[in-house]
Formats: sequence, C-alpha cells, structure tokens
Amino acid sequence: MIKLDYVISAQNLSKKYGSFQALKGISFRIQEGECFGFLGHNGAGKSTTMRMIYGLSTVDEGQLTIWDQPITLTPPEIKSRLGIVPQEDSLDPDLTVLENLEVYGGLFGLSRSQSQMLGRQLLDDMGMLEKEHDSVESLSGGLKRRLVIARALINQPQIIILDEPTTGLDPQARHQVWQKLRSLKSQGVTLILTTHYMEEATQICDRLVIMHEGLILAEGSPMELIARCVLPYVIEIHLPIQDVPEQLMKHAGRFNAEVLQVANGIFLYCQDGHRLWEQLKHWDIPQHACFLRPSNLEDVFLKLTGKGEEQ
Repeated sequence: MIKLDYVISAQNLSKKYGSFQALKGISFRIQEGECFGFLGHNGAGKSTTMRMIYGLSTVDEGQLTIWDQPITLTPPEIKSRLGIVPQEDSLDPDLTVLENLEVYGGLFGLSRSQSQMLGRQLLDDMGMLEKEHDSVESLSGGLKRRLVIARALINQPQIIILDEPTTGLDPQARHQVWQKLRSLKSQGVTLILTTHYMEEATQICDRLVIMHEGLILAEGSPMELIARCVLPYVIEIHLPIQDVPEQLMKHAGRFNAEVLQVANGIFLYCQDGHRLWEQLKHWDIPQHACFLRPSNLEDVFLKLTGKGEEQ
C-alpha cells in the first residue's frame, strides 16, 4: 500500500465569530507537493481556514495538524517554513520594490545581499525586474499583487498559502503567476490556494474542495468533480425567463437532460449535446440564443451552491 504524506490534516474544524459560524466542522488532508484548492465565494469560509493554518486565528473546535504537529495557534518554527500571500497587499509604501523584499527577507534571517539576490530573481520571475527601484505607490494594482507573491517566496518556503492570489491581475499577468506556481510545485513545494476563479482552480489545482457557507460540499480533482457532479454537455439558454417555454422541463426529461435555473439563466445538462441541440427548434427555442459547450468546474459550482462565478 502506498503511504501518502500529509503535510496538513484537519478534522471537524469549526469557527465562530460571535453568533456567526464561519466554519461548520470541515475535514480535509493536503499531500506534500500538491496544489490543493479551496473554491468558493466570499463568506464561504476559505479565508477563515487559511488564517488558522498560518497562525492569525486560533483553532477553537476540531483538530488541525501541520507536519504531524497539532496546532492551536501556529508557532513561529512552523511559520518560518510557510510563505503567505494574503488578500490584502500590506506592502510598505515608503520603500522601493526591492527594499520591500530586502526587509521581508531580513525577518527570516537573510543578509541584505542574500535578500537582494533572491529579490531580483523573484522580480525577474514576475516580470518586474525593471521596477526594482520604483516606489510601491507608483505601481498598478496588478503589479502590487505580483510583488506580494514575490515577497511570499523570499524565504523559499515549503508550503505557500495563496489567498485569492490573482485578484486584480490582467489575463497575461495571471497566466504568468500560474506558470510560476506550476514551477514551484514541480520543485516539490506544497501550494494551498483559495480562489473564486473557476479557470484558476482548473488550471493549477491537483485537488480541491468546494466550500459554501462554512461547509465542504465536494472534494476531488477538477476533472473528477466534473465527471461526478454534472453531465458532460451543457446548453446555456440566453432568453428572458418569460420567453422560455413552460414545457421545457418535460421536453428535457424525455432526453434524460437536467434543467438548472440560476438567477435569470437556464442551463440544460445532457449526455449528448448535439442531439439535444437539434431539438431546440422543435421546442420553440431559437438556437441563436443558446450556446453548447462541454461542462466545466463552474457548472459543478452552480449545481452545488446555486451561484455562478463572481465577476
């Protein structure tokens, strides 16, 4: 039997803030060297879980273990092996780009020359080397985000926790960050990612959990979740609800299709998308108002939570 090395294990974690219960008894295990994702909207409990792992919040109920050490509040010796990308930028506006990295490296015992060398390498990886002498306040929101990610890597951590790492980045910068994360994972670094971007989770997560209102609704690889939770094809119907035929549910049922309404959108899930597509005209649904595509992780999220991807 293959022995799996779990760097983090959680059992029945719960957390309350006053009368609000942010976590409701969640359990998960994260393997060494994988990218493990927490997917969900704001308020799902993702950030609360991350704060417990990196030591900004205590474990009040349940058990959290990091490198086989039970944790109530993450101690400094474990924190020194973590890299943290928080939601907030928390950069020092009075320092230059490179100085921000130098100071942060010093907190981990690096000399100034070591911090400068590693800092310039990280800036180059992030496409920011020409910005090393610029002030932080002169940077765009996207560049600040990339600098926060670079800062989290200055201590060459074994586990990197990324809380919504690409929020505010343009598509090119987002792909650049994804490539850096893939490179780190290939070196054996464990990545823990929270995101509400479905494509991001699909692109870089080996396994993930879908969270909603403090609960874990499903766990698996992106492809496993798609295969397990939804049929392989979906037809999106872009019509006002009042223009959708009342008999749609009955029609779809004859083809073993599933109908899901989310807000003002209608989704038809089916085994044979092309066959169902040809039926639309017989149901008085104009094809020009519809879109046929393979199912994806967002469809899983829609089905389990009743909510779509945040824009």
